[in-house]
Formats: sequence, structure tokens, C-alpha cells
Amino acid sequence: MVTEPNQLFALLAGVLALVFWLSTIPALKRFFTILPPVIWAYFVPMFLTTGGVTPASSEVYSWMSRYLLPFSLFLLMITVDLPSILKLGRKAIIMMVAGTAGIVIGGPIAYLIFGPFLPADAWQGFATLSGSWIGGTANMLAIKESVGAPDAILGPIIVVDTVVGYGWMGILIFLSAFQKKFDSWVAADNSAIEQANARLMELDQTRRPVQINDLVYILGLTLVATVVAIAIGDRLPAVGNPTIVSPATWAILLVVTAGLALSFSPIRVNLESAGASRVGFLALYLLLTSIGARADLLAVLEAPLYLAAGMVWISVHIALLMIVAKAIKAPLFFVATGSMANIGGAASAPVVASVYHPAMAPVGLLMGVSGYILGIYAALGCAWILGQLAFM
Repeated sequence: MVTEPNQLFALLAGVLALVFWLSTIPALKRFFTILPPVIWAYFVPMFLTTGGVTPASSEVYSWMSRYLLPFSLFLLMITVDLPSILKLGRKAIIMMVAGTAGIVIGGPIAYLIFGPFLPADAWQGFATLSGSWIGGTANMLAIKESVGAPDAILGPIIVVDTVVGYGWMGILIFLSAFQKKFDSWVAADNSAIEQANARLMELDQTRRPVQINDLVYILGLTLVATVVAIAIGDRLPAVGNPTIVSPATWAILLVVTAGLALSFSPIRVNLESAGASRVGFLALYLLLTSIGARADLLAVLEAPLYLAAGMVWISVHIALLMIVAKAIKAPLFFVATGSMANIGGAASAPVVASVYHPAMAPVGLLMGVSGYILGIYAALGCAWILGQLAFM
């Protein structure tokens, strides 16, 4: 068993490196398309702990949860291009928000149906999944820390996220062949897509080679923001019964809000051109390995009930999207990207967008990034509702 802190951290980092290296091998490309590297960043450490290689608890895991999450969120928020997101047009934004509303509403409905048959802490698992389905992995981990969800519950939640979430992604890709029929059914106006396509030339998709001063700037600014936010958060009271906003949540809200505020400054362009968001994802995936190492493999056996709940949940999400699309005459492209911007976040939305319109992947990326913003606040609201239902 590897217990020495430095060795344990190095092992987790090595596992992450191995997973992402394997994903670059051409023969394994299809495998990692179906089950992305981020999934294995969680499950491989879980298998190592189950096999007795790594401990189920360690001060390393606690340190990583406390510091890497706000660190990654600050970088992801500071690189958000909000003006470009708002320029996507009214229908794109409405479908994005409708997708979010479907998740916030669907979670409590699914919990009311399946909650009595699940463990008492299941509401925390549902809250965690709401974070994943409104923005992706970053928001999932943020909500997990906020509601104090036990590590063991993340096993079945990630199974649901993978099977139901990526299953819906596969359906959306299949439906791309029928977008003309759908658009005709809702009498869609595609002018918004044409306008968004015209604006793609305005989006800066370039990256310059990273310099040492870039990394110093990124690490220095983010570490200071992280430590200050944690120090302030520790002095603020918990909110809710059960607790929804803990000191850790205050720290997250502080770095998210500060990052969004700074995204309107020249700092955003300077940091993102050097790949700041990629540093944020690295910290996020490292954190995920530590959570996987604390998980209980046996908890995955509870996945069937969670899977049924997940299917009911996403059905509410889909139904609301269809109702809104019909009402505002939104094309299937905005339905698909608005949905995946929530369910899959910035990793999946560009993939789905490019299937519908190959040149529109940047639009999917922007909508996916907007999921980070909605996810922190909307998922906290969903978590509060779930907490109230659990203690009725």
C-alpha cells in the first residue's frame, strides 16, 4: 500500500498521465470516445484502492479537495468569454436555460419517485449529479463538496452520468440526420444559426506557445485567489438545514464570482491565449483521481436504481426542451447543443455541434462554457430543493 503523501500524489498523477497517454493511441481511440479519459481518471484509482494499493483516506486527498477545486474553477471562470456567449442569439440562450431548468426540475421529481428505495444520503448523490448535468465535471465536484456527499456515493453517480448522459449524447448524434424534419415540424427560423456562424470569425481560437512568465502569472494569480477565498470562506457561516452552503461552498462562490468579474478584463485574453483553462482542467482531473481513490467499488452495485432515476430525470429535461423548442421555433441544432451544454459541458457540446454543422463547433464550446456559470448557481438551487425533500 502506498501511503506516504508525496508517493501517493505522484502515483495519482502518474495514473492520470497513463490514462491520457493511452487515449492518444490510435487503436484505442474508439474506446476512449465511448468512455472518455476523465471517466478512467476516477475509476482506475478506485480499483487501486479496492485492490489495496492505495488507502481509502489520506491527508493528500483532503488537501487536493480543499485547494484544487477552487484553483480549477477560478481558471475556468476567468477564461469565459461572456460577450461572445451573449452574441449567440436569443434562441440559443433560451434553449440553454431551458435545459438547465429541466435538470433543476427533473432531479426532485426523480428523487420523489426513487428516494424511498435509496439510502438516506441519496439526496446528496442527486445533488452531485445535478452539478454534473449543469456544466460537467467541475460543477459536479463543486456541488459534491458543497453538500458534503460521501465519497462512496460518487461511484453509482458516475455510472449514471456515463450511461445515461453519454447515451443521450449518442441519441442526439443519431437525430442529426433528422434535423430538417424537426426544423420543419417546429417551423424553425435558422437565421440565428446563420448569424452565429457569421460571428465565428470574431472568436479568438488561437493559442500561442506558453512561456515561463505565462505559467508564473497563471499559478501566482490563481494560488493567491484560491488561498484568499478559502480564508474568507472559513470565516463565513454555513447556510441551510441540511447544509447547502458550507465554508467550502463560500470559497467556491468567491473564486467563481471573482473569476467571472476578471473575465471582462484584458487578463482573460492574456491568460487563455497561454492555455490557462487547460491548467484548470489539469487541476480538476487530478482532483478527480483523489476522489476515485476514496470511493467504494461496492457502491456501484446500487447503480440500477440510480440508473432508473437518471432516465426519469433526463426525460423531464428532454420534455421541457421539446416544449420550449416548439414554442419559440428553435432549430434542432440549438436543442442538441443546449442540452449537451448542460449534460456534457464544454467537453461534449462542441462534438454534438460539429455533427449538426461542422463549422459550428465553437458555438457548442461557448454554450458548454456557459454551463459552468449556470451550474454553480442553478445546481445549488437544485441541491437545496433536494435537501428539503429529503428532510420533509
